[in-house]
Amino acid sequence: MRWDNLAENTTKEGNSALFAADAVTTRTFDTPEFKGITFHEIRARSIVNRVPGASRMPFEWTVNPYRGCSHACVYCFARKTHSYLDLDTGLGFDSQIVVKVNAAELLSRHLASRQWHGQHIAMGTNVDCYQRAEGRYRLMPGVIAALRDHANPFSILTKGTLILRDLDLLRQASEVTEVGVSVSVGFTDPGLWRTVEPGTPSPERRLDVVRAMADNGIGCGVLMAPVIPFLGDHPDQLRATVRAIAAAGATSVTPLVLHLRPGAREWFMRWLAHHHPHLVRRYERMYADGAYAPTWYQRGITRRVHELAAEFGIGPADRGLARRTVRESPTAVTDGHAPGPTQLTLL
Repeated sequence: MRWDNLAENTTKEGNSALFAADAVTTRTFDTPEFKGITFHEIRARSIVNRVPGASRMPFEWTVNPYRGCSHACVYCFARKTHSYLDLDTGLGFDSQIVVKVNAAELLSRHLASRQWHGQHIAMGTNVDCYQRAEGRYRLMPGVIAALRDHANPFSILTKGTLILRDLDLLRQASEVTEVGVSVSVGFTDPGLWRTVEPGTPSPERRLDVVRAMADNGIGCGVLMAPVIPFLGDHPDQLRATVRAIAAAGATSVTPLVLHLRPGAREWFMRWLAHHHPHLVRRYERMYADGAYAPTWYQRGITRRVHELAAEFGIGPADRGLARRTVRESPTAVTDGHAPGPTQLTLL
């Protein structure tokens, strides 16, 4: 990956929400991989975030070294968070990336504090910490090293293959604390992938990450997310996806039906109208009551994935890992109990 042709401008002007940080360096560049993307390097004031409503959540603390994501997944639930920075939740979310350059330094200081008691930290629950920018900024080695040095348990959820660069650090951390890794693969259909997740590595490459983790003694689950109604939910598609997940050596599979929160909903429906206009009315009916698909639909998908997981020899989802990478829900493939009324959801 080349990072030449950089155009640099250091400023504290402009967006009041974003530029509340101590210093901001804005960078753009002309390399084909990153054309049109702007990076805002900031020295953040904090890095460990307590989850709102933590008493109802499977994990209480998160670390997010980046805001915005060049994966450009049209359904991404985190799009709404860009509005908190007075940035656009559509193309702005995909192309205006905030980089907390002092993430590792802040985390190490936080973990050493007497007020910190070694609680589990989840990463990748908002935007992907292994998006392409990580190849340049290399924030995660310092983050993982800090967690290792303080023997602090953590988990990572990613669509990025760059996590393989940090295999040695993950192994070292796993020797002193609990480490959970999960990869997101909602489908294996190449046509669907190219249009709905245009900035991500292919599903096949993500499953190679699962395989590599297994080969290195690090158990890796798969978050089968999202299952996209009418586009990725045909029985043959579900079978092909679970079969591929099993072949990669995943320790678990946890299905998640597409949910459309404000910010993501508008962007996804615009994409749908362009690529699949015949489905717009069906989606309007399916999601008429809010962000989540009807309970009967969620239960049907979960039941089918559960059956396929058993058929292909994938054990029940590790409750510890599932609880730290996604919100607990009876729709997850866990211990075979009857699914309940709520949909599994990320933060």
